[in-house]
Amino acid sequence: MKAANKRPDDYVTRVFDDPGDIGPLEWDTLLDDQPSPTPFMRACYLSALHRSHSAWPRSGWTPRFVTLWRDDQLQAAAPTYLKTHSWGEYVFDWAWADAYQRHGLRYYPKLLVAVPFTPVPGTRLMARSDDARRALVAALHLFAQQQGLSSAHVLFHDEADGRALQSAGWLARHNVQFHWTTSSAGAPETFEAFLGQLQRDKRKKIQQERRKVAGAGVTFSAHQGAEISPALWDFFHRCYVSTYQDHGSTPYLTRAFFAEMAEQMAEHWLMFVARVGTEPVAVSLIALDRDRRAAFGRYWGATRFIDCLHFEACYYQPLQWCIEHGIQRFEGGAQGEHKMARGLLPTPTASSHWLAHPGFARAIDEYLHAERAGVQGYVDELNERVPFKAV
Repeated sequence: MKAANKRPDDYVTRVFDDPGDIGPLEWDTLLDDQPSPTPFMRACYLSALHRSHSAWPRSGWTPRFVTLWRDDQLQAAAPTYLKTHSWGEYVFDWAWADAYQRHGLRYYPKLLVAVPFTPVPGTRLMARSDDARRALVAALHLFAQQQGLSSAHVLFHDEADGRALQSAGWLARHNVQFHWTTSSAGAPETFEAFLGQLQRDKRKKIQQERRKVAGAGVTFSAHQGAEISPALWDFFHRCYVSTYQDHGSTPYLTRAFFAEMAEQMAEHWLMFVARVGTEPVAVSLIALDRDRRAAFGRYWGATRFIDCLHFEACYYQPLQWCIEHGIQRFEGGAQGEHKMARGLLPTPTASSHWLAHPGFARAIDEYLHAERAGVQGYVDELNERVPFKAV
């Protein structure tokens, strides 16, 4: 833990360089009181990223968790990192970094408030009150200034976070993901009923794709929590690594991270395994939040190419499972307009940014103003061609 500082409003700021040093019970209790908690903000998830050497200093993620305390009680906290690059964030600021470099200025390290490698919207600034949330924003700002950082960024935050950040003058940025919810066209009781909600051409396309997969001899099994054996986790990780390698990238998450997930957060995981005969050929991993009836598409991989297998493993199998188990929201992950034809609708996401350099702050503010208008126009266009039948 770094030195603690007393604030004029009676909060004590403490900055931790190991998320495991913050009491997990206090952290999770605070999280449970937030407007938009997700399993990815739980103490064991964040600590596992650090302990497993997935998000740690050598990979460019140096933890500096900023917390506020009063009378030795945790009042506010944020998962905060010093970043030496912009990989694994899904809110792209490479052009900003390049502009800094071309002007002889240093962009990295920067301050990032986010869940590493996890573009799932939710609470980022945990606080017991609006006052504590505003104080946390001020603490983040002060910490970035004291460290001489170029900028600070809060990614995929919720509306409560956004209000606190914008009222402090941070710059707003918007983007789009694609989510399925039971409110999209009503709550179907079966996957066939879901297909019946779709326009005829979309329904036929999905049926054709599913027939292709079945015709290739592929069957699926679903495994929850403790039902996911070490052998299945091994197979999943092999597929996960292969997916990144096929795209010329290095995987972010180590096998040790998933071992911790199996041990500490088993109830939050659902795995779909595709087989041809007895041979496993593909896998998709879904995160679950049963309390909030939500599911999150996370990772997938395959050992061989089978036409349309990706759609079956990543969308149709999870959607069918969600419908059958009363899950009301399925988030398909970052980007991917193709998801819309599978019943996932455009959903806005938000991030907020502070830049120390006044000139760059003005230039980026102008850029974001134009970008927000473009994103809104894109969403309006998408909403004109929703895949569901008119009610």
